[in-house]
Amino acid sequence: MPIDAAKALAAEPRTGEISWNSKDVQLYHLGIGAGLPATDPDELRYTLESRLHVLPSFATVAGSGSPGVIKSLSMPGIEVDLARVLHGGQTLTLHRPVPVAGTATATGRIAAVYDKGTAAILVMRTEVADTDGPLWTNDAQIFVRGEGGWGGDRGPSTRPDSRLRSSGGTPTQPPTGDPDKTVERPVREDQALLYRLSGDWNPLHADPEFAKLAGFERPILHGLCTYGMTLKAVVDTLLGGDVTRVRSYRTRFAGIVYPGETLRIRMWRQNGAVRVAVSAVERDDAPVLADTVVEHT
Repeated sequence: MPIDAAKALAAEPRTGEISWNSKDVQLYHLGIGAGLPATDPDELRYTLESRLHVLPSFATVAGSGSPGVIKSLSMPGIEVDLARVLHGGQTLTLHRPVPVAGTATATGRIAAVYDKGTAAILVMRTEVADTDGPLWTNDAQIFVRGEGGWGGDRGPSTRPDSRLRSSGGTPTQPPTGDPDKTVERPVREDQALLYRLSGDWNPLHADPEFAKLAGFERPILHGLCTYGMTLKAVVDTLLGGDVTRVRSYRTRFAGIVYPGETLRIRMWRQNGAVRVAVSAVERDDAPVLADTVVEHT
């Protein structure tokens, strides 16, 4: 069996040093669409080193995301085909604002393995700390098609949505009423090619032949790119551009995005949080991100 849940959960955590600098932050910001218009003062906060602040979702790629999703898929008890792997959900908890440059220790482990019958879900946890203490915790929920059915723990209940499921807790009810804010963000044709330079080299996002083997008509955008684009929209429109107000950010990847499409991002204010729904405009508002919450001060 390619996934041995007991072995994966019992494996020793992988610990390594990561580092990043302002160039890495700027590249990430450009990869999620920052810098348009190039001279806009609000955009220069993401692109100009003398004014730079760090969008918290950069934490998903800092130090190339080490130990990283692809690296974690080679941990003891885990041996899967990348063509069957989809990112199901992501949860980021900030303990402090992410610095523009830093060196830290990243500790990664498999926190949970769920058997969904026709698929397996891996929860990969990465905890990052520097000499001053914890910085952030990342939980990535990875959906592996065709690897379930061994009779293991099914995990939290989930509902299917499009082609993806996640294990990120019990799905919440979608927001009701008119959103407080709706914005549209275009995805450039080359955006996946630029975003992958921040460390996610899965060929699903660049190689047309590989994408076809995975069941897609062409390469798809990284889910974490959509994740970053969405957080930037929330920070810029409802949090006054203040990245330090974000405390946590979670989502379920409900569908795919193709480069060249347009994201429709709808936002609802709640007490200390923003609920978000994201869809693809050109495909009749097909869901892209669901159960999405940004908690803030």
